[in-house]
Amino acid sequence: MAASAKVSVGSHVWVEDPEEAWIDGEVEDANSDEITVNCSGKTVVAKVNAVYPKDPEFPELGVDDMTKLAYLHEPGLLLNLKCRYDANEIYTYTGNILIAVNPFKRLPHLYGIDTMKQYKGTPFGELSPHPFAVADSAYRKMINEGVSQAILVSGESGAGKTESTKMLMRFLAYMGGRAESEGRSVEQQVLEETERYKLGKPSTFRYLNQSNCYALDGLDDSKEYLATRKAMDVVGIGSEDQDAIFRVVAAILHLGNIEFAKGEESEAAEPKDEKSLFHLKTAAELFMCDEKALEDSLCKRVMVTRDESITKSLDPDSAALGRDALAKIVYSKLFDCSVVGYLIIINSLFSFSPEICSFEQFCINLTNEKLQQHFNQHVFKMEQEEYTKEEIDWSYIEFIDNQDILDLIEKKPGGIIALLDEACMFPRSTHDTFAQKLYQTFKDHKRFSKPKLAQTDFTICHYAGDVTYQTELFLDKNKDYVVGEHQALLSSSDCSFVSSLFPPLPEESSKTSKFSSIGSQFKHQLQSLLESLSTTEPHYIRCVKPNNLLKPEIFENINILQQLRCGGVMEAIRISCAGYPTRKPFNEFLTRFKILAPETTNRSNDEVDACKKLLAKVDLKGFQIGKTKVFLRAGQMAELDAHRAEVLGRSARIIQRKVLSYQSRKKFLLLQAASTDIQALCRGQVARVSFEKMRIEVACLRIQNQARTYICQKSYKSLCSSACSVQTGMRAKAARVELQFRKKRRAAIIIQASLSSHDD
Repeated sequence: MAASAKVSVGSHVWVEDPEEAWIDGEVEDANSDEITVNCSGKTVVAKVNAVYPKDPEFPELGVDDMTKLAYLHEPGLLLNLKCRYDANEIYTYTGNILIAVNPFKRLPHLYGIDTMKQYKGTPFGELSPHPFAVADSAYRKMINEGVSQAILVSGESGAGKTESTKMLMRFLAYMGGRAESEGRSVEQQVLEETERYKLGKPSTFRYLNQSNCYALDGLDDSKEYLATRKAMDVVGIGSEDQDAIFRVVAAILHLGNIEFAKGEESEAAEPKDEKSLFHLKTAAELFMCDEKALEDSLCKRVMVTRDESITKSLDPDSAALGRDALAKIVYSKLFDCSVVGYLIIINSLFSFSPEICSFEQFCINLTNEKLQQHFNQHVFKMEQEEYTKEEIDWSYIEFIDNQDILDLIEKKPGGIIALLDEACMFPRSTHDTFAQKLYQTFKDHKRFSKPKLAQTDFTICHYAGDVTYQTELFLDKNKDYVVGEHQALLSSSDCSFVSSLFPPLPEESSKTSKFSSIGSQFKHQLQSLLESLSTTEPHYIRCVKPNNLLKPEIFENINILQQLRCGGVMEAIRISCAGYPTRKPFNEFLTRFKILAPETTNRSNDEVDACKKLLAKVDLKGFQIGKTKVFLRAGQMAELDAHRAEVLGRSARIIQRKVLSYQSRKKFLLLQAASTDIQALCRGQVARVSFEKMRIEVACLRIQNQARTYICQKSYKSLCSSACSVQTGMRAKAARVELQFRKKRRAAIIIQASLSSHDD
């Protein structure tokens, strides 16, 4: 299923991983044979043909129908289921197949009356995936078209088969319009039923206490019991038959509590104590048969010879085996009667087990192979209907079949079951001789092999993988000796329902049949079931257990992938991939791929013509154009996506170039403007600093001038004052001298005058 399209560097792919099954990554290097993928820091080298393409446009919450996926492959399915599981969307369609992932927690919003009202009468596929949608579709077709319907619910233990079946029964009860019981509480009704059948706690019954699990959190057994009774009303089981069914189930539980011990006077088995006698009596009352006859049928055997009949007492161990054999055959016949014969059949089946197994799992796996063939035929039929509806040529598509495995197991003569029956007929046969017969008969069969280290095991290559079987108990478990005492006892029951489970055997058959093959009986019952299914329109619900811890919010990829393979989902995908796994409506196809040929799609308003021109331009071969969709072969979607990625890559590079150019120019202009601003600021700052410097210099000069002027003025004034003082002193001195001179001159004159006068 791996894509063979060209893988280019930069594309996203899925590669296998031993821990996570599949991991996604980006291709870093690629050549013709190998690619190198970077998976979140982890480098993986893988073969080109061993990887799957990843859808780059995968929706965040996934899709509700996996046929809508662009890539229909294992990792795509796992991713889609995980996305929906994380969003509490536990139901997903694959065509008309419903996949239910057990959430291991209550989701009340999914199962209320309002939800049932929404799905009632709504066409299938219009609302979100749900068991109610499957049940409504089956119910409507049964009522409107008169066609018998079958709903097959499958999955391994813990996958939620029982809960899914309950949801179906609840919806059918709702559609039937049956009212709830009124006037009594749930506890009162269940208590009355318990007292009627003389039941007690589950832990007190041997057939129920082996697992030590008696209750589930959040589950009310009383309400579940009443819901089951109501559902039985809906499917047409009358109240008398319901009472008989539960009485038989109660009788089986009491049978399991009968213990045996050796008698006081002989080695013959007898009820061990009063407790065992109580359960024996209660079982007889519920079977409506004679208590002593029931005890004799458990503790004694009648050996019929040619001349007489001999009664043989059994030892306690043989009596216990006979007790379990009686419980087993009663429950088997009760199951057959309860399941087969109603208009809507709901089969809750065990999933295919790939572990080392014994005879029981061999029969279960045969059932799974048969149902897988039926499932494959149904899927192929649905494919054919889709192709016919879209007027697609599908005549060359081969049907994938597992008939060779079925022939290996059940072909008569020469199949494994036939050889097992043959071995059981011979007293000296052992599991070793049986194994050697198988090795000799099927040594060249491609589906059969012998494990290397095993002496008596054998391996069958089933559709979901190899399974190894241990033959040690095959012969013992295949032998179903008819116990005449059990047959005679229950066929004579006063309860018509019980006696109808054990109709009298033909006299010739009772004389000739000492041994009856469980395998042959199982094969015939299985064939009868398939014949019944072939007259119905099937609906499939595949239940999946997300983890082995049975805890919510844990999604184990490898575990789920194995269940999808065992449940046939991957086989259905293979059938789809054999034809046209990718189907895209015209508008979606053009929306996704018109970039490959925009000139052709823009000129045409006709979607069909545009799709043809687009596909012709990319030179794609093998596709087909339907009435509403484009049908592509496996790998072609990846090829188109590769072309699309190449075109987008070129466009991205052009856009990158333009964007980088724009960003560079914008950055340059910003830098230029910034540098201009910086220059202006710097120049302004320099000018301001220079101006300030000049201003300071001028101020300094002015200060110097003023200071010097002041100093000069002060010096001048001081000098002038000094000069004036000196001049004043000198003038005063000169004046005094002049005065003295004048005084002396006057005196002299006076003297001279006096003298002159005197002389005269």
